[in-house]
Amino acid sequence: HTLPLLGGLLSVACLPSSLQMVLARLSTTTLAPRALVRMQEPPVTPAPVTEAPPAPPAFNVKDLPGISGPLGFFDPLGFSTDASEGKIKFYREVELKHARVAMLASLGFLVGENFHPLFGGNIDVPSYIAFQETPLQTFWPAVMLAISILEVFSVFSFNSPFGGEPWSIRSDYESGDLGFDPLGLKPTSAAEYKEMATKELNNGRLAMFAIAGMVGQELATGSKLF
Repeated sequence: HTLPLLGGLLSVACLPSSLQMVLARLSTTTLAPRALVRMQEPPVTPAPVTEAPPAPPAFNVKDLPGISGPLGFFDPLGFSTDASEGKIKFYREVELKHARVAMLASLGFLVGENFHPLFGGNIDVPSYIAFQETPLQTFWPAVMLAISILEVFSVFSFNSPFGGEPWSIRSDYESGDLGFDPLGLKPTSAAEYKEMATKELNNGRLAMFAIAGMVGQELATGSKLF
């Protein structure tokens, strides 16, 4: 074994001094095992952070349509003081239905007493007793059934009475929205929609007073108003 070693030393001695220094430095350098050498890993791209949608604003009865001058928010009996959102929505739905019926009734009084071609055109009486003069008076249960069929659809807007608050409306239900807008009058802007809803409520409130006055006037006089 000494001969090969001497031959290697002689061959190294014959090399230039610069190469001898390189070889000497390499011989004293400790190399790490291959298993411990880690390849450079590619940078990890962080997953995009998705922000949660903003929470809807807290319910406030004073933000509902129908609040306008000169009275502003008008609740002298305090119906909304301790009422839940579902209960207030129920009150609003009741108000809207009565307002719409009153507007139709007020218009019906005005038109029906001047133009009444149905049933031969012979029913020329005050409007408050006009229904009793028609053949429908005999079949009033059928008329009530037809009206109740339409009213049944509004039941789906209520909260379940089993375990929930009775006589309350779901929070995701938009008051008065029956899905009936054949002329496309509903605005897309929230501000414009609130303005239109306020106008409907104000006209309906006036109509409720108006139809009460019309019926009272005809009851008192027994004759037609128009």
